[in-house]
Amino acid sequence: MEIDRFHDEVLKLNQIGIALTSVQDLDELLEMIVHEVRGFTKADAGSLYLREGDQLHFAVSQNDTLQNRLGEEEEQALFSPFALTISKKSIAGYVASTRENLNIADVYQLDEKAPYSFNLDFDRRNHYRTQSVLTVPMLDRKETVCGVLQLINATRDGKVVAFDLEQEDLVRSLASQAAVAVNNARLTAELKQVHLDTIYRLSVAAEFKDKDTATHIRRMSHYSAALARQLGWSEAQVEQLLYAAPMHDVGKIGIPDAILLKPGRLTDEEFKVIENHTEMGAEILHGSDSELLQLSEVVALSHHEKWDGSGYPKKLAGEAIPEAGRIVAVADVFDALCSRRAYKDAMPLEEAYRIINADAGSHFDSRCVKAFGEILAEIRTIYQKFKE
Repeated sequence: MEIDRFHDEVLKLNQIGIALTSVQDLDELLEMIVHEVRGFTKADAGSLYLREGDQLHFAVSQNDTLQNRLGEEEEQALFSPFALTISKKSIAGYVASTRENLNIADVYQLDEKAPYSFNLDFDRRNHYRTQSVLTVPMLDRKETVCGVLQLINATRDGKVVAFDLEQEDLVRSLASQAAVAVNNARLTAELKQVHLDTIYRLSVAAEFKDKDTATHIRRMSHYSAALARQLGWSEAQVEQLLYAAPMHDVGKIGIPDAILLKPGRLTDEEFKVIENHTEMGAEILHGSDSELLQLSEVVALSHHEKWDGSGYPKKLAGEAIPEAGRIVAVADVFDALCSRRAYKDAMPLEEAYRIINADAGSHFDSRCVKAFGEILAEIRTIYQKFKE
């Protein structure tokens, strides 16, 4: 019977390890690690710390008792981000310093000779009783500590008990698998950020004489992603649009400076030359096998189309305009209204939205405009983050 239980636990461990490798978003991965290990050990609560230099940064905390008592949102509000210096004075710091497991039956009854102590503040504030604690290091392939995983209050038949000694090695093994997954997720996030930064820089190169272009591109691309998410796009699709939107005006690289940088009003002929940037951009991006560049081509070609068919270059109307183009159109015009230029002051966000809203159903897709209005608080945050 014991052998069967051990076999089942190892099988479950392998299943969890495989599942971890499929998650690339770091925040989602960290939550999943704590959730899965808690389920594996029947722990009421759990925390995860990530190592940054000589500190452990509190990244995730889950607590069934407090969630049942307070609700998920209130429970999350109890856990504020903080950092611990890696030393033997705290339980998590001790584990990070020594790479040893700590399996404590009752943290209120620690041996006086122990170099580490347990901070009672959280329990006192929240009327919670931490008892059994299992803390293990997260070691990557190079045996480097990249974090610490802490499990709290193993439960059996509704009672808090000590964590099984037999499970320690299994939990430690799972923590090591988690460490590799975390490092991979961090690397993926870093590569994505480098990729996005490269796209921004190349997009700015198309209009490099305009000093305001860089911040405009960052804002409108994040606006576009936020709007796509609000419209129900998947996170993978949202990310693709975040990367594609900056290339909306890449065709301007082919517009003569005398027209592109003209300070006064353009003539009709000059405006027709400017209009060519949509097809120039699509031509630059055309023919790639990359889904990102294919979407970028769509955006470049369609972001100046109008819902009523009066836009350019194809005079598409309504849902014949690709949704990505409709989204970017709202984001692009909104940011242009809110941006300061040599010939105008920046417009307040609320006033800019009123103008956008007035053009819903003519210039813009009404559904996009409505969804944009629903996330104005998020739009304001993006605006503040990427101010000129």
